[in-house]
Amino acid sequence: MPAGRHFLQIPGPSNVPDRILRAMDYPTMDHRGPAFAEVGRAALEGAKWVFGTENRVIIYPSSGTGAWEAALVNTLSPGDTVLMYETGHFATLWKKLAERLGLKPVFIEGDWRRGADPDAIAARLKEDEAHEIKAVCVVHNETSTGAVSPIAAIRRAIDAAGHPALFMVDTISGLASIDYRHDEWGVDVTVSGSQKGLMLPPGLSFNAVSEKAVAASKTAGLPKAYWAWDDMMGPNDTGYFPYTPATNLLYGLNEAIAMLREEGLENVFARHTRHGEAARAAVEAWGLEVLCARPEDRSGVLTAVMMPEGHSADRFRAIALENYDISFGNGLSKVADRVFRIGHLGDFNDLMLCGTLAGVEMALSDAGVPHRKGGVQAAMQVLGGGQSALRAAAE
Repeated sequence: MPAGRHFLQIPGPSNVPDRILRAMDYPTMDHRGPAFAEVGRAALEGAKWVFGTENRVIIYPSSGTGAWEAALVNTLSPGDTVLMYETGHFATLWKKLAERLGLKPVFIEGDWRRGADPDAIAARLKEDEAHEIKAVCVVHNETSTGAVSPIAAIRRAIDAAGHPALFMVDTISGLASIDYRHDEWGVDVTVSGSQKGLMLPPGLSFNAVSEKAVAASKTAGLPKAYWAWDDMMGPNDTGYFPYTPATNLLYGLNEAIAMLREEGLENVFARHTRHGEAARAAVEAWGLEVLCARPEDRSGVLTAVMMPEGHSADRFRAIALENYDISFGNGLSKVADRVFRIGHLGDFNDLMLCGTLAGVEMALSDAGVPHRKGGVQAAMQVLGGGQSALRAAAE
């Protein structure tokens, strides 16, 4: 085994802080006993704060894929039409899941280099005079590309079209890393997971739900059992769950929420934005290209980097892992072997970013990838005065 700690710089699962590991390293309690109610209530209430909602957040022991399914089966009926936008690999997977459930997705094609276009969504909704479209589904932070969709603007576009469709958003990799406001942005169902900005291991997923979504669930016709919101709501009111919860992950969730409260969500968002800017400064200094083409769409969670023609991103990643014990995200489906993804999310600071970018620069040389030197220096210039500057700006 190599000396030192492995650098896990994929865009999730993110590194789990020692504080959260210690919180999870506690005996599992009786999930029907009186002490558990305090744990459950803290997790459910704390999740509402993270999502920016006064309404319910439902927590499942599952991956984000399960929360995708839960959002759809609780609100829709067989044969319903849903409008979805191709921002990348994960938007495409959500669409395929919808098809397997018997829904009819209308997929607005994208080029995988930008977020969803509110105008294109509005135009399609205006064509739907019969209101056959029952939901609009958008990925907030597309983990495969590093592009962010403007959720508030999409809500305005839906309203301007005068369309009654439910608005569903996947912020699996955006939550607790970049700005997100479930209630203020008028989202009906928000989908997320534990293993990204919440700094937990994989295993928890979430549906934040509006009153409109809960009303839709009363008449929805898709079959559901494990994912049923109504089965969750009664026990959740007293801090319990209808089936065995992931107790130790809930311990960790409560600790993660405590850490986010201590730093302050605005400071968390500013930190991620700053690290994204620094990472992209490095990419530009190397003479490489960021996959997300529109600067205003670029994510603070990750940076996807395009390889020069004729060079393999997977070979580069393998060399980085072998020589420096650092893991980068691979390119998925349409961009397989053409990009690598640098994760800069979760429990992450300036020195960790500089170490990560140094690993990239050294591995580019080892892999024979054409580039200029100086990427780390360019990032350092963006980082400037470090956390003291960030705190001063926040004040």
